[in-house]
Amino acid sequence: MVLTKEYRICMPISVEEYKVGQLYMISRHSLEQSGDGEGVELVKNEACEDAVHGNGYFTEKRIHLSNRLPYWIQAIIPRIFYVTERAWNYYPFTITEYDCSFIPKFHITIQTRYENNNGSTENCLSLTPEQLAERIVEHIDIGYDELNPKHYKEEEDPRYFQSKKTHRGPLVDGWRNSIIPIMMS
Repeated sequence: MVLTKEYRICMPISVEEYKVGQLYMISRHSLEQSGDGEGVELVKNEACEDAVHGNGYFTEKRIHLSNRLPYWIQAIIPRIFYVTERAWNYYPFTITEYDCSFIPKFHITIQTRYENNNGSTENCLSLTPEQLAERIVEHIDIGYDELNPKHYKEEEDPRYFQSKKTHRGPLVDGWRNSIIPIMMS
């Protein structure tokens, strides 16, 4: 079964600014989630080249999850349970694939393009007409979509936050049509 779902996520920053923040957060998250034989294991990190996208970096990671599963699942899944992440980063375009060691038929491919616009590009991933007909598009509003209360932090709420450095924010209703800079992932 193939499901094509497109999420359009706008942010009040430029593609260039996002690149710096993305690299920092990936490194920070990997460090925070690792330890005691769990977390992220870097398998490969090397330069790569693609005829369409040019030069980039290929990264392969194993994400060990055994201790993060509910106890009843840990009892039936072997300790060698992990998810393999393979990523080809040709910024501003990336391809990420996920496979699971315990479920061989499980496979997810994520293609991401970062553009300096408000989500107005109708076919940024160059899908075929058949793929476009099957595609489901969802717009994610970082300011006004519902958030699980356990993840909510008022000091990080884009509806109230203003950056001291850039003076951007807070985000008001309809911000995606009035904010500059704006980017879409």
